[in-house]
Amino acid sequence: MSALGVVLRVALMVSALVLAPFTAAADGTPDAMADSQLLVVDASPTRPHARERLVEIQQRIQAALRYPPLARERKLEGTALLRFDIDHAGNPRDVVVQASSGLALLDRAATAAVADAAPLPWVYGRLQVPVLFSLETRR
Repeated sequence: MSALGVVLRVALMVSALVLAPFTAAADGTPDAMADSQLLVVDASPTRPHARERLVEIQQRIQAALRYPPLARERKLEGTALLRFDIDHAGNPRDVVVQASSGLALLDRAATAAVADAAPLPWVYGRLQVPVLFSLETRR
């Protein structure tokens, strides 16, 4: 799978994690497993749409990511799942590692990338964003 494919797949996972509570069955009742139509309640009246902002957030974090030289030298890879929210000014708040990459060095770099990517588009609620460390996609 290409690097772009990986990023797009991760972005879709982020969208699913954040937007899952807002799905609805055909009769309008909440249903996280409804396949019919995804109903997104966007708390921000401005455009772009919440899904587009989520993709942009993930892309900006990946772009701000600095692969630690020691990790690159040792060919260490992994994915850290970070949880945070964004204030109206675009600053990430309460960034925590939800699921570790297995390496503290990568987890710290992922957390730093969130801060370095600011200001981020505002999205209501807590986000869970995977940060990918792959030697194949980063040169």
